Amino acid sequence: MTLLLTRDDVAGVLTMADCMDVVEKAFGELASGTAVLPQRIGIKPPGGISLYMPAYLKGLGALACKVVTVYKDNPAKHGMPTTIGKVLLQDPETGDVVCIMDGGYLTAMRTGAVSGVATKYLAREDGGQVAGVFGAGVQARMQLRAIAVARKLSRALVYDPVPEVVEGFVNALRDLDLEIVAAESPEALLERADILCTATSSATPLFDGSLVRPGAHINGIGSHAPNARELDTAIVQRSKFVADSKDACLSEAGDLMMPIDEGAITADHVHAELGELVLGRKPSRESGEEITLFKSVGLAIQDVATAKLVYDKAVEAGIGTTVEL
Repeated sequence: MTLLLTRDDVAGVLTMADCMDVVEKAFGELASGTAVLPQRIGIKPPGGISLYMPAYLKGLGALACKVVTVYKDNPAKHGMPTTIGKVLLQDPETGDVVCIMDGGYLTAMRTGAVSGVATKYLAREDGGQVAGVFGAGVQARMQLRAIAVARKLSRALVYDPVPEVVEGFVNALRDLDLEIVAAESPEALLERADILCTATSSATPLFDGSLVRPGAHINGIGSHAPNARELDTAIVQRSKFVADSKDACLSEAGDLMMPIDEGAITADHVHAELGELVLGRKPSRESGEEITLFKSVGLAIQDVATAKLVYDKAVEAGIGTTVEL
C-alpha cells in the first residue's frame, strides 16, 4: 500500500523547528559518511528540464528520490506552475515506494531549514538581532521563519523592488509576532541587519559587500548556477565561507565560482561544509566581529530527511489517502 500526501497534507504536519532538526541530522550523516548522495540527474525534454535527486540516510532510515521539473511555458500554455515537484519515499528494507507526496511546500521548508541550521551555528548568539531579507517570495518567507527559530529577533527588514510583493510578505508572516518592515534600499537594510538572507532570482550581486556590518551572518540561497550570483566578490572575500557541499558549490554556485575565476580567492577559501560544523570537526563562529557566510545550492539529503519526517507524522496523524498500486 502507498500513501498519497497532498500539499495541504504536508503543510499540516511539517513545522520549521522539526524540519530544522532532521535537516541538521542529515548534514551530520553526510559528514560522518552514513549518507549516500549521488549527483542529481538532469534530462532536458523539448519543453523544459527534469531533475532527479536521490539520497539515502542510514541513521534516519530514509530512502527517497525527488523529481523536479521546470517548464517555463507551463503557466501560459497549461495553467500550471513553472516548477513542479514530487517525492517518492521508499522503505529501505524492501525498496517499496511507501509514499508519494507533493514536493513544493516540502522544498521551500527544507531550504529554509538549512539556513536555520546554518544560522544556529554561525550567527552571533546575542538576542535582539535584526534580520534582513533580500527578496519577498515564498522562499524568502521560509528563510525568515527559520531564522526566527534559530535566533531571538527584535525585528526584520525586507527589501524587494515590488512594493506589493513586500506587502504580501509582511501579511503572510503575521503569525511570527515580529515587527517586519520594508527597507527603502539595500543600503538601508545593510546598515541595520545582523543576519542577512538573499532569496532572489537575481543573476547579479544584490549589494555592495563592503557595506556589510562586521559580525554579520549571511545565508545565500537564491542563486545556484555557475553564471549567476547574488553576492559580490567583496563579501565573499570578507567572509568565513561555509558550504552545504564544497564540491556542489564549486560546480554550481556562481557566488563562489566567479571570485575564483577572477583570481580573488581559491577553492581553499571554503572553510568547511555545514556537516563538519554540526559534528564539531571545524570551528563555527570564532569572534563577534567575524563575518560568516553560508552558501547553499540544495542537496537531496534535505528532501529525503524531510520526506521521512512528513511520512512518519502523517501516519501518526492518520492523514492522507492510501492506495494499492
